[in-house]
Amino acid sequence: MNTSDLKLLVRDVPDFPKPGILFKDITPLLRMPGALDEAIHLMAAPYIGQRVDVVTGAESRGFIFASAVARQLSAGFVPIRKPGRLPAKVASGEYELEYGKDCLEVHVDAIHRGDHVLLVDDLLATGGTMSACVKLVRGLGGQIVGAAFLIELGDLGGRSKLDGVPVHSVLNF
Repeated sequence: MNTSDLKLLVRDVPDFPKPGILFKDITPLLRMPGALDEAIHLMAAPYIGQRVDVVTGAESRGFIFASAVARQLSAGFVPIRKPGRLPAKVASGEYELEYGKDCLEVHVDAIHRGDHVLLVDDLLATGGTMSACVKLVRGLGGQIVGAAFLIELGDLGGRSKLDGVPVHSVLNF
């Protein structure tokens, strides 16, 4: 299976979650074991052999990929969640979405000063979610080795908001 095959498994859903948004639905890809395995392999491949202590995943679809990528890299997994879902002391970061505002949180003890961190999410669009993740990780002293995405919507310019973080995207639309 190659990236062209994977692209065919991403379904466009117009006007979701609101009018004017073209949602890239990955559930057909997730349903196929070979496609899911290949997507995870391709996301992790550039970081094999590099020092990665933890892989972060942004809620919620980022969890699907980040924990599997962490396993491939023999690294830990750190969830970055919506407010009110983590039980211990958290650091918070607000960000703008293409269709509103939101906030993310991470446990303050989840990333240690000097940890080498790979950021993972399913999609890079306008960069708001990942920009908040970058600030949270750096605020805790983590050293970001890169950001990996299954999909990048290049026309939306999200990578320009990641403050110099190297970006790896498997599929580009």
